[in-house]
Formats: sequence, C-alpha cells, structure tokens
Amino acid sequence: MLEPDPKVVRKLLTRYASLRIAQAERESTTTARELADVSYTLCVMMATTSIHDAVAKADALLLAKGRTVPEARTVDPEGESGLSLAV
Repeated sequence: MLEPDPKVVRKLLTRYASLRIAQAERESTTTARELADVSYTLCVMMATTSIHDAVAKADALLLAKGRTVPEARTVDPEGESGLSLAV
C-alpha cells in the first residue's frame, strides 16, 4: 500500500481545521462545500470512510514520521530548532 506524503497530509489537516473553524464561526455554503471536499480527500488519502478515522490516521502518520526523521528536529547550540515559524 502506498503511504501518503506527510507534507500533503499536514496541509490537508490544516485546511480541514481552518474550514471547521470558519464554518463554526459563520456557516456558508461555500465553506461547507470546501469542507466536504477536504474531508473526502482526507478519507481517500487515509483509506477510511469516516473523517474522524481519517484525522486519527493522519495524526498517527505524522507522529510516526516525526519520530523517523531526526534531522528535522535538530537543535543548534543556541537552542533554536531550525524550523520556520511561518505556516
């Protein structure tokens, strides 16, 4: 089975969360449609039929990938992680 690209998964999770917040703050048909599209894409990518399962599997994938890429979590002598704060 192919494994989804963690960068794409992270981007989809971020978009999903943003759309959930936007929909909760102010319901709109456009946001609802975008949320449905992102939810469907996450479900397909994570091979689930439930968005809750897709989010859980995506989180697990990102957690596992975070543990297997030590160079992404390096810390320099001044205590900086080397990761950008820009999203």
